Amino acid sequence: MSAPGDVPPLVVRLSTHPAATWLVRNVASRLDPLLFRASNGRLTCFGPPAMPMLTLTTTGRRSGRPRSVHLACVEHEGDALVVASAMGQQRHPAWRYNLEAHPDVEVQARGERYVARAEMLSGGEKEAVWDDLRRAIPQLEVYAQRTDRDIRVFRLRRKPT
Repeated sequence: MSAPGDVPPLVVRLSTHPAATWLVRNVASRLDPLLFRASNGRLTCFGPPAMPMLTLTTTGRRSGRPRSVHLACVEHEGDALVVASAMGQQRHPAWRYNLEAHPDVEVQARGERYVARAEMLSGGEKEAVWDDLRRAIPQLEVYAQRTDRDIRVFRLRRKPT
């Protein structure tokens, strides 16, 4: 995964613009999991990822069907951390509820696919990593300003094979 702070400021400004937020929410969110998986983590709708990314496949809490979402991630102590920011929307993303109902997930990262178990970080654990997350995913600063809700952070702990 890339080092924190590698995301160019222009990418942050463009990716947090309302038009880009709409495009990601309505187009890229459907295509990126497929494209990322097919390219073994090398491509998204916008080309090579500008930051570490993964496709997270959860089990739908109501449907029981696989649901995939493409997310920025941060490596932390051998695990991947993902943030349920929903780009600053007032509602939590659906995948957050799926993780809470069914924490066993599949992860497609660059060059690898593995099974993991999701754990929501406690308030203290989140506080301990929040600055690292903001440096690695600078868009979080904008997303946190857009909402009053408590943005959750999940650890994806790789399951032994």
